[in-house]
Amino acid sequence: MLVALLRLLGRWPLRWLHRAGALLGWVVYCASPVYASRIRANLIASGIFADQQALDRAVREVVVETGKGAAEIVKVWFDDDESVLQLVECRDWARVEEAQRAGRGIIFLTPHLGCFEVAALYIGRRIPITILYRPPRMRALEPLMIHGRSRGQVHVAPATLRGVRLLYKALQRGEAVGLLPDQAPQKGEGVWAEFFGRPAYTMTLVRRLQKQTGAAVIFTFAERLPNGRGFVLQFERYAGSEIDETALNRAVEKLIRKRPAQYLWSYNRYKVPKGVAPPAQSAQ
Repeated sequence: MLVALLRLLGRWPLRWLHRAGALLGWVVYCASPVYASRIRANLIASGIFADQQALDRAVREVVVETGKGAAEIVKVWFDDDESVLQLVECRDWARVEEAQRAGRGIIFLTPHLGCFEVAALYIGRRIPITILYRPPRMRALEPLMIHGRSRGQVHVAPATLRGVRLLYKALQRGEAVGLLPDQAPQKGEGVWAEFFGRPAYTMTLVRRLQKQTGAAVIFTFAERLPNGRGFVLQFERYAGSEIDETALNRAVEKLIRKRPAQYLWSYNRYKVPKGVAPPAQSAQ
């Protein structure tokens, strides 16, 4: 019943969903002081904005774009593939084909920026890709997440030891994997590295995957266009031979600076995971 309803909503024009999402964004912002203060605090700490006027404008834009991002998931997950992919424009696929020729697999890194959900769908239409996901706190949502993301040649792997093994196997077959590089890892899975001038617990998995497989690293960003016109999918290959956690965060920052309003500033990127020593203690 719920899936049928979501499929019906998924057929709405994207501009309708974005309008509804913008309203939802303001409702959540006004209803949750914690949510609102986190957005503002993270924007201030980023140092991107020159003055108070620019900061206030950025807050308003972030509230709207975050709401749009939540609403568009219904379309990406539950509308038919062809309808969704018609909304995506990509001019950089040749960069992916070039990386494929090495035969060592590709690590796609998609931060919480723009419509990150549509990137895997687009890639999975062309090549096999296994994406790592963290089960939601509300376990009832997990089947919907798996249903929405397992499309075409897209396979999902949970953020467990078994899931990580699936990523290694996919790369060894010369296939692609996808990760959210700005997602805070669990204890023992990260190190403290600077992100917009503040220490953030950063996953080591990207470095380990690349080092052991020699896979190419490509950063991916699906820019959200205004008025529900769709998305522009961009690929940027990491130019270095090896990527460490500091370089990983610098690359994510570079993407965010392109369209800062489309980043998920409400995400608690600087949290201290359970059992992890805070950065001051870990430096001792």
